[in-house]
Amino acid sequence: MPSTADPVSSSQSESDATFENEKSAAAGAPVHLESAPEESRLSDAHREYLLARHGRLDLNPLPSMSPDDPLNWPAWKKNTQALMVAFHSMIATFMAAGIVPAYDDFAKDYATDIHQSAYLTSIQIAVLGVAPFFWNPVAARFGRRPVFLVSVFGSMVCNIGGANCTSFASQIVTRALTAVCISPPIGIGSGVITELFFSDERAKKMGWWTLLLTLGVPSGPFFMGFVTKHAGYIWIFWIFTIVNFCQLVAYLVFGAETLFPREAVMNGETPPKSSLIPRRIDPTPFNFGDIIRPLTLGRYVDVVIPALSYAIVFCYANIVIVVEMPSVFGKRYDLDPQQVGLLFISIIIGSVIGEQSAAPLTGLFLKKYEAWTGKKNPANRLWSSYVGFLTVVVGILVWGIRIQQAKTFNVTPLVGAAIASFGNQVITTALISFAVECHRERSSDVGVFINVFRQEIGFVGPFYFPYMFETLNFAGSAGLMCGLIAVFSLLPVVILQFVRTRAA
Repeated sequence: MPSTADPVSSSQSESDATFENEKSAAAGAPVHLESAPEESRLSDAHREYLLARHGRLDLNPLPSMSPDDPLNWPAWKKNTQALMVAFHSMIATFMAAGIVPAYDDFAKDYATDIHQSAYLTSIQIAVLGVAPFFWNPVAARFGRRPVFLVSVFGSMVCNIGGANCTSFASQIVTRALTAVCISPPIGIGSGVITELFFSDERAKKMGWWTLLLTLGVPSGPFFMGFVTKHAGYIWIFWIFTIVNFCQLVAYLVFGAETLFPREAVMNGETPPKSSLIPRRIDPTPFNFGDIIRPLTLGRYVDVVIPALSYAIVFCYANIVIVVEMPSVFGKRYDLDPQQVGLLFISIIIGSVIGEQSAAPLTGLFLKKYEAWTGKKNPANRLWSSYVGFLTVVVGILVWGIRIQQAKTFNVTPLVGAAIASFGNQVITTALISFAVECHRERSSDVGVFINVFRQEIGFVGPFYFPYMFETLNFAGSAGLMCGLIAVFSLLPVVILQFVRTRAA
């Protein structure tokens, strides 16, 4: 297999380092990806350019001398691209969860029940997991910007269709097609962040992407609850359409291509000119192997373990709380869609605080280790995840036990939801940053690989959640979910960090 997902976006030194690292990883040896390119590679003109543009030479990866190189863009332009792709990722999950407050209305209009209405969200979760496999090789050859433009335009058309559906079958088709169209940034968002920022900036910027990706789930029901009550659920789809149109305009006006043939430019080739008309950047022919290529990362425990661990935590600290909110609170306490939507603010608050804490925690552990040993080790990003695991377990237990005990409505289960969301976000940032740092030359593949775990495990959940709660009650189910997290999420991360630290 080739050693890079996007051949045009990495330097030769990085490719060489990747080859050695992949051999070492296969042999069980530690992977070191932190070393900067040797200064001996730099010409005098290149040195002067980097000092004038960045004020330093210890840059990783090494930028070219072209102003079109995304690494050389001004901070405002980099941040604009990062925020647009992060918001795009948020909208993907926002639209999947945004229909949650309308489950009861769907059940009435489509002659079904509230649990079957949840399948309209479940189908989107499933499709969001597999569709990026198709978009990833397309974006690697034609660039990120054309794919994002097609994505939001296609989603806009599908949402217009959703507003005009008259049956459950037609609505589930439009939801599946919408998920196909809106899915690209969920898979390749990590790649865009990697293409824009140096290694010492990535943790914070990756946090933007993971935070908005997580916030999409609770924010959708929070805002659409108001819409469902005051304007009717049909307006949910019209608002989705308007948002997609605004994204389309934003990409046309502010969007820039982040896929850049850096190695070719550093070897003297002329950089490609930007154009409104999509043009092929990477001439590599398409083949079926490109679609399933991210699955080859299954050879590496430093990707598989974070992916599985994160997916299980996301399912039990996020998906279950969001999906069950209408039936747990709405039906039990006779709340209207707006009141149900307001409950999701607990998840939003917990996630925001979690992200604000995740980057400083990760930075603290990295600096302490480097000061102690004199070298960097990506495995030290995992230390902050233990804070997340602790708070996830506490939050889920508070949520489940207090729901079981409460005879009338009170906020204590929502406090548990906020605590669990805090931990979920800390774990998200720590594990994804670690996996990307270990294989940053395949950052887009890492994003796709992690996404399929998260989405497919989340897809299965709503099918068994009602039976689990009915059989074990909420307190017992909370205990079961915490046990699964401890065995299949926490323990593998502990073992992974121990092995990687010992091998460093």
